[in-house]
Amino acid sequence: MIVTLLFIVFVLLMVIGVPVGVALGVSGTLAIVLSNLDTQWFGLLAVPQNFYAGLAKYPLLAIPMFVLVGSIFDRSGVASRLVNFAIAIVGRGPGMLPLVAIAVAMFLGGISGSGPACAAAVGAVMISAMTKAGYPKPFSASIVAAGASTDILIPPSIAFIVYSILVPQASVPALFAAGMIPGILAGIALIIPAVWLSRRHNMGMLESSLPRPPFWPSLLDATWGLIAPVLILGGMRMGWFTPTEAAVVAVFYGLFVGMCIHRTIKVRDLFLILREAAELSAVIMLVVTLAGIFAWALSTLSVIDPITKAIVNSGLGEYGVLSLLVLLLMTLGMFLDGISIFLIFVPLLMPIANAYNWDPVWFGVLLTLKVALGQFTPPLAVNLMVSCRIAKVPMESTVRWVIWLLISMFMVLVLVIVFPELALWLPRYLGY
Repeated sequence: MIVTLLFIVFVLLMVIGVPVGVALGVSGTLAIVLSNLDTQWFGLLAVPQNFYAGLAKYPLLAIPMFVLVGSIFDRSGVASRLVNFAIAIVGRGPGMLPLVAIAVAMFLGGISGSGPACAAAVGAVMISAMTKAGYPKPFSASIVAAGASTDILIPPSIAFIVYSILVPQASVPALFAAGMIPGILAGIALIIPAVWLSRRHNMGMLESSLPRPPFWPSLLDATWGLIAPVLILGGMRMGWFTPTEAAVVAVFYGLFVGMCIHRTIKVRDLFLILREAAELSAVIMLVVTLAGIFAWALSTLSVIDPITKAIVNSGLGEYGVLSLLVLLLMTLGMFLDGISIFLIFVPLLMPIANAYNWDPVWFGVLLTLKVALGQFTPPLAVNLMVSCRIAKVPMESTVRWVIWLLISMFMVLVLVIVFPELALWLPRYLGY
């Protein structure tokens, strides 16, 4: 009865528009109180204890830092310089600007690790450029949103940090390495339909008439941006700093580039940057901590074991269960953001993964790929919301373009399921 009430209250709160974190905390607290009616006040002590326990984890320090990095590089002018350099390499012509948008979004993934931050940075530069070249705004918004979704796969990744907190067997360095190859494959999978659609529908016909930036000056302008992921990822690989320390290094590097090199960030801008990063970080961390209460309620009420046994003994088999989970997460990804999906469902899904002896690192990459798909799957797609707001178009106008990108990226998900070594080879090679 209490278990049923737990999920009913959570769903009802979500339906009436209560934020995800609050819905998790309220439903979890209610379940804890009802399950400890005889010792109500003692049971309530579990709420602040789990709230603190959900927050007091060292790797979580990296999240506000990487969010701050995204805000800094958004304003530092790095994205526009990377775009000019990419255009100087690939040239002009139908389909080239969409290719550049996705490639730059993938590269920025090695700096911020946040899809919405990348969509804002790339969208601010690319959507107007693609509009001038003759691309429809809904198409441009779709390309930017899809390209930015690769950011949570290409390290550093906030999603991987959250997953490592929930699954201690999967270390952050191992997850970062495991996401590299699937992330690159996802980017390539998006580029193919982007170029094909551009040429099939004669979009971007004005692009060839636009000037091509000179190669060497563009390279010189983009050098500081190109160094950033090398510094962050190379420093972690060389053992100079941990992922959390790497986030702090990235903040100071971004400030140095923005304030001293490009001079696009002034002292008066720092307050706005810090406030924006603090607000977004607070939302993420609040959801993480309140989800700890919900997870503790699930564990206390012994919900997880019966669900695991029911699914494992359903007769679907290993791949049948995996297909069911993918379908479930695809549906959830249309309505919930990635971090919320992780916090709510990873405690439920990991016992199933353990029952089938699935590698936790591989399973984490699989879940993150699904979250990446959800970031540009209507009706609630965080990346698509950002890019549509920049392009000033309704989200429903992007569906005819987004569907092709979703199908193509879904094929990468299938490849990672069929060939787990795509995710596991690199962390094994690097010794993680």
